[in-house]
Amino acid sequence: MSALNLQEIPRVSKITKEAFIKDYFKPQKPVVIEGFIEDWPAYSKWSLDYMKGIAGDKTVPLYDDRPVDYKDGFNEPHATMKMSEYVDLLKREPTKYRIFLWNILKEIPELQNDFSYPDFGLKLMKGLPMLFFGGRDSHTFMHYDIDLANIFHFHFEGKKQCILFDQKQNDHLYKIPHSLITREDIDFSNPDLDKWPALKNAKGWECKLEHGDILYMPEGYWHYMKYLTPGFSMSLRAIARHPMRLGKALYNILIMRHFDNAMRRMKGQKWIDWKNEQAIIRTHGSSS
Repeated sequence: MSALNLQEIPRVSKITKEAFIKDYFKPQKPVVIEGFIEDWPAYSKWSLDYMKGIAGDKTVPLYDDRPVDYKDGFNEPHATMKMSEYVDLLKREPTKYRIFLWNILKEIPELQNDFSYPDFGLKLMKGLPMLFFGGRDSHTFMHYDIDLANIFHFHFEGKKQCILFDQKQNDHLYKIPHSLITREDIDFSNPDLDKWPALKNAKGWECKLEHGDILYMPEGYWHYMKYLTPGFSMSLRAIARHPMRLGKALYNILIMRHFDNAMRRMKGQKWIDWKNEQAIIRTHGSSS
């Protein structure tokens, strides 16, 4: 357990659409749903070994926890590997390498036969089922998604720690301006609160996911994911419904991303360094 001010995300079993909308979507609160996908073929079939068998010859994009470099493009991978080699690596030793936003419909269309799109009362984007893989102790940076979508995160194999914050906590999180991440040198699983004192004021949520669990992350929620064991998850998403968050999503996609890329090209590493400094200055200014 980290020293952060976190409450446990509630867990429910086989929730109805009406209860989900009333208790979690409308108030925009996270929830872990258990036992909902036990009738999916994926529930019994999907494992690292199964993915190795069905996608072993596919070349996959890999990401690690190196700091953002001005030369990196948006979501540009740090390495590539055959899926069979990657699964072998996950099982053999801890690795920082993760697979991030891997579109299974595009890569392995037959995997679509193993799951269905659950009816939680939200219109899911059916072209975007994404897989995420990680090795023991690998983690994502604390971030939120560019489109501020409602996310349903289905976990398969292994255990994963998830820490969430809503957008109201932005002033306390050392958010990088013109970006979707916090300072990358903060270890959210065990933060140094002497170095990052504003985090004491942030109120968040925490859970641990196991095989078959679904985590609902409301619109624009910050999330940090740490793989406690090798494993993988699938995300399905529904567009942000709140007008303000929908407007922010459009701004991020149409303006912010392109502005940030242009500044990286013009100013190089100085732009990255300035943003990292501003994250501290702005957070301490708003938290004092």
